[in-house]
Amino acid sequence: MHFTETRVAGAWIVDPSPHLDDRGRFMRAWCAREFEERGIHFLPVQANMQFSPRKGTVRGLHLQTTPALEAKLVRCTRGAVLDVAVDLRPNSPGFGQWCSVELTAQNGRMLYVPEHCAHGFQSIEEDSEVMYLTSAFYAPESCRGARFDDPAFGIQWPLPVSAISEQDRNWPLMQGQGHTPPQQNILTKESFP
Repeated sequence: MHFTETRVAGAWIVDPSPHLDDRGRFMRAWCAREFEERGIHFLPVQANMQFSPRKGTVRGLHLQTTPALEAKLVRCTRGAVLDVAVDLRPNSPGFGQWCSVELTAQNGRMLYVPEHCAHGFQSIEEDSEVMYLTSAFYAPESCRGARFDDPAFGIQWPLPVSAISEQDRNWPLMQGQGHTPPQQNILTKESFP
């Protein structure tokens, strides 16, 4: 595997090293040893899959907070998505920065999203499927989110949104952007313990 650092500290683009022959290809999708060699301490406990039939579908931005902090290793198994990680670590000098990478079934590329970073993606082909490994079990009481279109981040999604959940459409905006959402919905660095 080949690891490339992103501008979000601790988030890595992971490219496979496929073995190709007349049968097709073989590639490693995760290796504890290779991750540890780069200082990435990631032990998956759960695997999730999402399928989006419509191009332009947005899912996210999601994260889990204490006591169920969650890192993710994301791969597209069918179609193509733009995958995004946003730094929401309270003491990070890069708070609010984001990175993105195109994940396709063809390129086999993955994105490692560290704890305290929100994750989301947009399908850029019809019938796209994403599989991701997580370092924590799903814990609804620890789930948080941020708006996919929050001007504080300025994420450049490649397509108009064709589908999004009400929850994802209504996550609160970050504070200080000229918006005045209800006080209980304002996000600050302290919102993500």
